[in-house]
Amino acid sequence: MIKILIADDHPVVREGLRRILSENRDFSLVGEAKNGTETVDLVGKTQPDVLLLDLAMPGPGFLEVLERLKTARPTTKVLVISAHAEDQYALRVLKAGAAGYLSKDHTPQELVGAVRQVVKSGRYVSPRLAEQFAAEMTGERPGSNHSKLSNREYQILCLIGAGKSVKEIAGQTSLSPKTVSTYRTRLMEKLRLKTTADVIRYAVENGLVA
Repeated sequence: MIKILIADDHPVVREGLRRILSENRDFSLVGEAKNGTETVDLVGKTQPDVLLLDLAMPGPGFLEVLERLKTARPTTKVLVISAHAEDQYALRVLKAGAAGYLSKDHTPQELVGAVRQVVKSGRYVSPRLAEQFAAEMTGERPGSNHSKLSNREYQILCLIGAGKSVKEIAGQTSLSPKTVSTYRTRLMEKLRLKTTADVIRYAVENGLVA
């Protein structure tokens, strides 16, 4: 049996994933989490083979969750599921330690196949995403400006783009407001942006906000 944990803050999404998984006899749902902190806790308690992780949940950001899981439960394969297009997040997610990335416009059959693939080989990349990676490697498709950001800078960019204040971001990421402001300054310099409004506009125009 493949033990699976669902982590998504939307009840409707969890219900949909639950139904898809229940149709496969070799899948066993061991738990459901609604935020980042609960996800890390439940992974430790249930020790799933696969974690289906939503990209945007309350609590620690997905990059921080991935970092914690690499220490707490390195054998659990993390399959990130998101409403965002693959070309916006997938490469960074895979570099951060996820086993695969699947946008929510894929079919239930593709999801089931991805789960089995990460268990079998440790990694899942969709054909569409593989083509995008190949294009970037050969220079046919240039990388985005935000690809030069560190994981923490990228996280702050997305949170600012979602309309979060420095104080709110500090609370969500367990950083001090001063540290958040420092990351904001660095990412603005790298992206050549001058104001917070510019940051929000950049995040929206580049599809970094759901």
